[in-house]
Amino acid sequence: MTNTMNTVFLDLVKARYSVRDFLTKEVEENKLRYILECARLAPSAVNKQPWKFIVIKEGRERSNLWDCYNREWFKSAPVYIMVIIDENESWVRSSDNKNYGYVDAAIAIEHICLAATSVGLGTCWVCNFDTVKCKILFNLGDGQESVALIPIGYPVEKPGRLVARKSFDEVVTGI
Repeated sequence: MTNTMNTVFLDLVKARYSVRDFLTKEVEENKLRYILECARLAPSAVNKQPWKFIVIKEGRERSNLWDCYNREWFKSAPVYIMVIIDENESWVRSSDNKNYGYVDAAIAIEHICLAATSVGLGTCWVCNFDTVKCKILFNLGDGQESVALIPIGYPVEKPGRLVARKSFDEVVTGI
C-alpha cells in the first residue's frame, strides 16, 4: 500500500473484533438507527433485500433470545439485533437453485458490525444458537429463518491482542 492511499476503511476493519463483555451503558437510539440504516443499505443479489432486523432490548423477547443462546457473556449486552431472512423473497440462482438469502444476510450483518465499530460500539456475530427454538419463540413465518444474533453495546475493554490472521499470500493469488 502506498502512503497516499486512504486507509480509513482498513483501519475500521482492523478495529472491529468480537466483543463478549459489555458495559451496562444503554446504546443511544441515534447510534442504533445509524447501524440499522447501514444494514438496510447493504447490497443484495438482484436487490431482493430478503432481510428483516428485529431489535431486542428488554422483556420477554430478551429472555426468549437467551433461551436460544444460553451463554452468560451474551446476557451482558444491552441490545441485540436478530437478522432474519425470508427464503421466499431472496434470489435463487437458476443453474443450481442456490438461495442467496444467507449471503445477502451476511453482507448486512457485517455492515452492522462495522457500523457499530465506527460509532464506538462492540458486537459479536453469533451463529451457534438454536434456530428451531428461535423460529418458535419469535413466531417466524414459513421460509423465514434467523441467520445471526448480534449483541451490541459498549465494550468493557479492548482486547490485548488481535486474533491471528492468515498472511496475504496464503489467501490471495494472481496479484
